[in-house]
Amino acid sequence: MQTLSFSVFRNAKMRFALPLVLAMGTFAVHGDIVASMSHQVEVLLLLPYILLSLVMMLCQPFNQSKTGISAMLMLLAYYLIQQNLQAPLAQSKTGLTYILLAILLPLNLFQLHFIPERRLFSRFGLIYLGILGLQLSWGWLLIKHVEPDQTTNVWQTYFYTLGDFSPLPLILILMLLALACASASIILKRNQGYDQATFICLLFSGLTLTQFQQPYISSIAFTVASGLLLLNLMSCSHELAFIDPLTGIPGRRAMETELKHLGRTYTLAMLDVDHFKQFNDKYGHKTGDDVLRLVAQFLLNINIKADVYRYGGEEFTILFKGRRKSQCIEALEELREAIANYPMHIRDVESRPLDDLEGKRKRGSRRKNETVQITVSIGVADSQEDSRTANVLKVADKALYKAKQQGRNQVA
Repeated sequence: MQTLSFSVFRNAKMRFALPLVLAMGTFAVHGDIVASMSHQVEVLLLLPYILLSLVMMLCQPFNQSKTGISAMLMLLAYYLIQQNLQAPLAQSKTGLTYILLAILLPLNLFQLHFIPERRLFSRFGLIYLGILGLQLSWGWLLIKHVEPDQTTNVWQTYFYTLGDFSPLPLILILMLLALACASASIILKRNQGYDQATFICLLFSGLTLTQFQQPYISSIAFTVASGLLLLNLMSCSHELAFIDPLTGIPGRRAMETELKHLGRTYTLAMLDVDHFKQFNDKYGHKTGDDVLRLVAQFLLNINIKADVYRYGGEEFTILFKGRRKSQCIEALEELREAIANYPMHIRDVESRPLDDLEGKRKRGSRRKNETVQITVSIGVADSQEDSRTANVLKVADKALYKAKQQGRNQVA
């Protein structure tokens, strides 16, 4: 269970719901937080600088550049708020700075959904920083040419505002809401950690901008956002270390960690896809990857009440805790039959790029919508075989080899 402690945070619905709930909670208890921190105002003002800088430093070695860029944009926005937006918004320069921040920050955050994942300290990073610098220069020149002694809201002539609820014009509130909804749909569709980072920043920057009249709202909202970014970063780093990127299930490192914490009674099953090399040669490696994903989905969806891992290549490991092998055979047979009875549709060879000329020769021409049957062989052993886990794994592997020798598509 130690290796899977972050699994709940990788769920798409959780990645959407947790920031939303915390944003609503921050809005609800803002006054209580201000009252409780009244004697530590300096700490409250300093926390976003510390936490966002920490996120940026950790993102580089963990190869999470989009999260790092999100943190950088939030840090820059917080600095502008503290240095340039502490005067009344009725002053023209302050009001214009506020409007520019409310437009540019959400748009720069949202476009992170669509840029490639590249290191910040690279050619891509330099180009991105250059574009960001041009935006800042343009904003500075625009603000510089506004009359400093003007004391009317520069946007009230053109935009409808919501009175005491928010100083932000309604059209910009609707823009923030639309961007947040679009960001949420992207999380639910592809469930990536960097998408959640963007969603977090959009939510809490939106909360800050819409409730800008509230005292210390930027410090509180940006502190909560940076804490969520740190949690996101730890979850993504755990995923990189322990989750197999192809199948989405825990990998061998996670299995080896879990095997160190077993009780006296358990069963291990080794599962191997039959004739996988020949299948790869005939249909291509991309279709082979589809087969592995399909088997992984069967392992997750069939009610076998066990932990599953990708051991390596086309092999998977199934761990039954607290059960003897005699109690697991029926579930494994059900799994084997379900895979064997599933008609897998092969994508048309013309609809995807071929791996190489040799692969094209071996695969030849095939009918569209061709279906194939996938079978698996399974070897089973339990802790009665040997007191050492490594030896139980070897016995299960020998049983798998036996299933292969006896004709495949069976449990041994």
